[in-house]
Amino acid sequence: MSEPQSPRPPRPGHAAAGAAQRTGSESGGRSLFERVVEFLSPGPDSRAELIETLASAEQRELIEPQSRAMLEGVLRLADMAAGDAMVAAPRMDVLDIGMSYEALLAEVIATGHSRFPVTEGGRDNIIGILLSKDLLKLQRAPELNLRTLLRPAIFVPESKSLNELLRDFRSNRNHLAIVIDEFGTTAGLITIEDVLEVIVGQIEDEFDDADAPSGVYTLADGSYRVAGDAEIAAVNEALVLTLPEQDFDTIGGLIAHELGHVPQRGETVMTHGLSFSVMLTRGGAVRWFKVRRAPNGVIAEDAA
Repeated sequence: MSEPQSPRPPRPGHAAAGAAQRTGSESGGRSLFERVVEFLSPGPDSRAELIETLASAEQRELIEPQSRAMLEGVLRLADMAAGDAMVAAPRMDVLDIGMSYEALLAEVIATGHSRFPVTEGGRDNIIGILLSKDLLKLQRAPELNLRTLLRPAIFVPESKSLNELLRDFRSNRNHLAIVIDEFGTTAGLITIEDVLEVIVGQIEDEFDDADAPSGVYTLADGSYRVAGDAEIAAVNEALVLTLPEQDFDTIGGLIAHELGHVPQRGETVMTHGLSFSVMLTRGGAVRWFKVRRAPNGVIAEDAA
């Protein structure tokens, strides 16, 4: 009966190969060259280098362009404050505590916001926030006092970082804050959507339609809905017009030039035989115009 043979010790070459194989599997299948490059060229040491690394990763198709843009947005978020992303006070849509139910409802429908700062005795005296859906309670019980429906207003300084603000929005379940300057005066407002748009880019709303790249839509009453960033050439083609294209690229730039300032919600300008009414603004820019062809008399007067 033969005795069992003891296992032979591995030869040095086999041991090294086994160790290399284990090291390769533990390193995620990276080649020796890749590990040497990683050793000689460690990760980025600055934010600028990190952004360059992200751009290189996109070029090598390791990440999608949208992913790179979002990652850069996260980096930007750390450097921005509430004052950088807010809607400035002159462009805020506010409600006055003394408005009738009909006036409140008309303003809510016209602007399409879900939350409104409510003022008393002036735009700087914000006494609370009204949720649009709470107006249904007034409709069912007109005897209710509007003050009882207001939510507390959250005030933040212009210098508050967006990182901290986003964390507060999530923990306090608030979606809107009033931004105040160093003197305690209302500087503007900022919403959780404004903060998220720094990361993900423009968030489309119910007015947006990706299937109409020209940004021009025909409405049921014969008027048109035109995006503020629609190219003038596209508007000319869609409406059979001859708006000047040499000085401005977008319809918003043309109208701002005609008015002498950035248009605000509710403003209307008559030019080139058309009536441009601001339907919706966001972030200090016009999102949508309602465009009507002016009556013949106005066209003649405008042309003169």
